[in-house]
Amino acid sequence: MTLSEKLSALIDDFAPIDDLQERLSLVVDRARRHPPLPPATRTEENRVLGCISAVWLTAENREGRLHFHVDADSPLVRGLVVFVADFFSDTPPSEIAASDADPLAALDLLKNLSPTRRNGLTAVRARILSLAESQK
Repeated sequence: MTLSEKLSALIDDFAPIDDLQERLSLVVDRARRHPPLPPATRTEENRVLGCISAVWLTAENREGRLHFHVDADSPLVRGLVVFVADFFSDTPPSEIAASDADPLAALDLLKNLSPTRRNGLTAVRARILSLAESQK
């Protein structure tokens, strides 16, 4: 599935949920099913700079598709970064690097976040794009 197909599917999935708080709660709940990163992966090298909360991001290339693994010390931030990582995962690096898709903006999830949180999430997305660019 391409990123644009994934984005369309997400928009369809979230369309029945009008309340932004409810959407955020759903995103946070989804993240609870994801295992945390192992402590050995929580290194400064994997830390995303620009986030107020501690956020770690790694990527692995499996058969020409990137898979992202993330964790954060805040439940809300963790929910949002897991959501973004899942969106971009299982996609060829060249498609990610060429993409301007922003699933959080498309679902209007950034609207009620503080500017510092939005900046941190922009840093996460930029790091994903950078990792994809380096693997093309």
